[in-house]
Amino acid sequence: MSIISVDTIAASNAPLLEQQKSDYAHLGGQLARRGVDIDAIKAKVKQFAVALPSWGVGTGGTRFARFPGRGEPRHVFDKLQDCGVVHQLTRATPGISLHLPWDHCTDYSELRGKAEAQGMYFDAMNSNTFSDQKDQAHSYKFGSLTHTDASTRAQAVEHNIAVIEAGRQLGSNALTVWIGDGSNFPGQQHFRRAFDRYIDSASQIYKALPDDWRMFLEHKICEPAFYSTVIQDWGSSYLAANALGPKAQCLVDLGHHAPNVNIELIVARLIAAGKLAGFHFNDSKYGDDDLDAGSVAPYRLFLVFNELVAAAHEGVTGFNPAYMLDQSHNVTDPIESLMSSAAQVQRSYAQALLVDRVALDAAQDGNDVLVAAQLLKKGFETDVTPLLQQARLEEGGAIDLLGCYRASGYRAKVAAERPASQGGGGGIV
Repeated sequence: MSIISVDTIAASNAPLLEQQKSDYAHLGGQLARRGVDIDAIKAKVKQFAVALPSWGVGTGGTRFARFPGRGEPRHVFDKLQDCGVVHQLTRATPGISLHLPWDHCTDYSELRGKAEAQGMYFDAMNSNTFSDQKDQAHSYKFGSLTHTDASTRAQAVEHNIAVIEAGRQLGSNALTVWIGDGSNFPGQQHFRRAFDRYIDSASQIYKALPDDWRMFLEHKICEPAFYSTVIQDWGSSYLAANALGPKAQCLVDLGHHAPNVNIELIVARLIAAGKLAGFHFNDSKYGDDDLDAGSVAPYRLFLVFNELVAAAHEGVTGFNPAYMLDQSHNVTDPIESLMSSAAQVQRSYAQALLVDRVALDAAQDGNDVLVAAQLLKKGFETDVTPLLQQARLEEGGAIDLLGCYRASGYRAKVAAERPASQGGGGGIV
């Protein structure tokens, strides 16, 4: 099912075809001199996919304000349609990750059918016990899975199990659990008891997982708990995942770290331990900014992919990370940002594939520091744009993502169909 007309995509591509052919051939010649087959790299890029967050197609916000955008999705079916546009043009985002209860619907079979009609599927499910919902019996103001009150913890566990059931109907096979539990004052919370309560609650959720599911534990250094967070770093996440069992793994969100943390080293440690669940891709200047992937630190993103490509190259047992974007679009058209980020993630993957693994191993074993560093830089500094564009073209996508999307008039069309959202005060979406 086409959301953007195939004629619109073809019309956008037509004036770029000759230039694209020449640029791809030129890059192919450059890579051939390095002993790299451009078509082999392109084939791997075509197979790479990154899931979209349903909430990412809406306008985000901060603790201070939210400024609505035009044509914001009204419900999960609108979100599915917007995600379909991203995938139709990028050909790299077939998965959709839902967040309940934000994306609750009365007929999940209908939702699944519409996704499949767009050539899409449902990725990991996300539960929400970090904000109160209408008519819920117990508040999460002082925690959810770690709350001192057993009834509140039971409510949070019950919600996660309901999310698993919804995901089972949608064809998902993973549950992502992030909680905002923690404290804002010294002495507010008993650190060890809170962690013990987390393990007890998470164990009940873990037992409800279908046999073929995984449970992704997401850590976050701060916010909304600015003094202490129960699952605040990869160490706490790893301890919890080990305690729960083999189906529990650690999710790495690139924005959930203190400045200057070596994220690629964390990735390597989790790979070695068999506990890397996957990623929420975004970027950050300070902490959890949820900026577009690669907008601030593209080399860091490349270094993360260098570890991932190395693990795949070495055939690390059980290596099967899940990839998803997780961004807050406050000042851009969310569809434009998601397309840009998907292309950036693809770019980092392609660049990491260009690293000469044999030469890098030799340089590392021989302690040839500068050569090792330059081998990485050589991959990162290669402009793989023609390769990414060719992969999209051959799959029916757009050579020029932004130009094609804007030429389609999609945003103006949905803005006319969907009532304008209201602005508001604080509250992160």
